[in-house]
Amino acid sequence: MRFVRDWFQRHFANPQVAGLALLLVVGFAIVVFMGRLLAPVLASLVIAYLLEAIVGYLERRRCPRWLAVILVFMVFLVALFGDIFGLIPLLSQQAAQFFQLLPTMIARGHELLLSLPEHYPDLFSEAQVNHLVSAIHVEVAQSGQEVFSWSVASVRNLFMLAMYFVLVPLLVFFFLKDKEQLIEWCKSYLPRERKLIVQVWREVDFQIGNYVRGKCIEILIVWVVSFLTFSILGLQFPILLGLLMGLSVLIPYIGAMAITLLVAFVAYFQWGFSAEFVEVLGAAVIIQFLDGNVLVPFLFAEVVDLHPVAVIVAIVVFGGIWGFWGLFFAIPLATLIQAVLKAWPKLPPVEEQRPLLKRWGIRFLPGRQRSR
Repeated sequence: MRFVRDWFQRHFANPQVAGLALLLVVGFAIVVFMGRLLAPVLASLVIAYLLEAIVGYLERRRCPRWLAVILVFMVFLVALFGDIFGLIPLLSQQAAQFFQLLPTMIARGHELLLSLPEHYPDLFSEAQVNHLVSAIHVEVAQSGQEVFSWSVASVRNLFMLAMYFVLVPLLVFFFLKDKEQLIEWCKSYLPRERKLIVQVWREVDFQIGNYVRGKCIEILIVWVVSFLTFSILGLQFPILLGLLMGLSVLIPYIGAMAITLLVAFVAYFQWGFSAEFVEVLGAAVIIQFLDGNVLVPFLFAEVVDLHPVAVIVAIVVFGGIWGFWGLFFAIPLATLIQAVLKAWPKLPPVEEQRPLLKRWGIRFLPGRQRSR
């Protein structure tokens, strides 16, 4: 207990460290327990955070802030209503066609699986294939029930969607317009000694700001390139699959693998094992390769310098806690943890810790140490 007490005192005796820890705990509790209620506010914060970069650029070009906010907000509204009345109907149409053909696709995939024991008897047995097919049927049935339950509650979902389309633009406008007042209001509730909090915020702002803006550009580029490629090759559902290809970059490694399998599945249903199938699959792999080895290093040079092991651990941990949204925000959350660890006060050197260790009964001898 003395060891635990002394460790706690060394780490949290500093008021700035205690304030940062309290702020992180409160923020985590708000997201966990009130995330669904505050979803429009959080979504508006993310959008305003992205648009603030454009507003800041216009301000640096000597444009008054009020004018920059109005111009950026008008462009945002045009893009929003363009998506609502132009893009979303096309996506919903292709999604409806995909789900209509999904039972036929599954039946064809079933036939392919049943043929595996005949062609590869040493690798697959009939019992293994039947067990796999049964598991797939169970998953498809559960997914169908979820889709049905969502459609039954569609009135409520449409009402919530309408609220989002009204509340989110209003919140975005006020977040941009009254940015300084809101920041000062938040500062009034922070401790006076907040040098450590400011240091962490600057690191997070630099890392996550560049990450979010870079990811938006990456999603747009991959989406457009995938859509054009699939349209030229004649693949079904090019807008839907292109969008999924773009969104797959949000989940490193796992997203690329999952969307490539989906593209291969649709291509097999359309052409079977043919030259067109190989062309589409090769194009998807090339797009993923160019994205990971050319586009990502260009957009994220010296930003989000996380080790691949840290990325995978973040995906596994936060995906297990929050599901899809945990996967979505795994990298920003890992970046936040990295910024906190970098800014956290370092422990004193060993020479400064020796009086504390002597108090525990440890005596240092030249060249070695032993317990008394």
